[in-house]
Amino acid sequence: MPHTVTTRTRASTFAGIAALALIALGLILPAFASRSLIQDLFFILTMLTLAQLWNLIAGFGGMVSVGQQAFVGIGAYAMFAGVILWGWDPVPAILLGGAAAFLLAIPMAFFAFRLAGAYFAIGTWVIAEVTRLLIAQWKTLGGGTGTSLPREATSDIIGVEAIASLFGLRDAAARDVLAYWLALALAVGTMAAIYALLRSRTGLALAAVRDNDNAARSVGVDAARVKWLVFLSAATMTGLVGALIYVQTARVSPDAAFSVTNWTAYVIFIAVIGGIGRLEGPILGVLVFWGLQTAFADYGSWYLLALGLLAIATMLFAPRGLWGLIHDRTGLSLFPVQRRLILTDERSPT
Repeated sequence: MPHTVTTRTRASTFAGIAALALIALGLILPAFASRSLIQDLFFILTMLTLAQLWNLIAGFGGMVSVGQQAFVGIGAYAMFAGVILWGWDPVPAILLGGAAAFLLAIPMAFFAFRLAGAYFAIGTWVIAEVTRLLIAQWKTLGGGTGTSLPREATSDIIGVEAIASLFGLRDAAARDVLAYWLALALAVGTMAAIYALLRSRTGLALAAVRDNDNAARSVGVDAARVKWLVFLSAATMTGLVGALIYVQTARVSPDAAFSVTNWTAYVIFIAVIGGIGRLEGPILGVLVFWGLQTAFADYGSWYLLALGLLAIATMLFAPRGLWGLIHDRTGLSLFPVQRRLILTDERSPT
């Protein structure tokens, strides 16, 4: 009987239209939004991108890493090296962050892929710590105390003058808008690339490797190639995000750039709360995280307590995350990747 295989649903069609509308709104938002809102959106977009990348390797690939801060840190320091040592403009120097993260991911994957389960997670964390200690010896970039971008570099960033003239902003606010637009581009590009990957044959292979590595190999899946592809791609994009974050902050130090709390623990929290293994999960998770941070950030330890209590409650009552709970009760899927077989009528036109 004639049939077609599809992943599209009515909800996903509406979600796609809504996503395009939100992207268009995001592009014009600096024309009327406050600077504080632009800064908040920059934070949300960068954390969303980091969470989606971690979700790709852990949720969809089964490789639970706690060493993603290594790629954020090396990306930040590569960008700083390009600006301070070689005189690059900070915006194109962001690409150096991605290249450095890619190069670091090669030896990390070489060693970590020989480990499994908890040993893999610990191995990635150890490699990240070793990288932090090595970077702290780089005296040219401030050693253990870090350094800042030169004033002349931050005052002449490509595009800032045009943005300031377009929106009538001061240079500092114009730099925030530029960073926000770049964060928006990274977030949209990352999600689109992950969605396309998961709907491809490589995405099927990745799911097979995650579910049962040996069974996937037995049916001809090149598990090693799939793992390397996903890990290196996620590392490169994480390095780009790390470089962008430190273009916006304009100061870097080993402890901040390689912070396991800021760039791995919070990212894991976002993915777990939202729902691991679903594209919608980190979107919901980052909004919850930002809301909690905004509401409790002034209360010190109460902020961390709120995060911990929410994490415990989610694991107890919604082990598949908040979006998993929503999906179980409503069947709603905004970005479906599961393939469905639809029988077609032979008499219907093709």
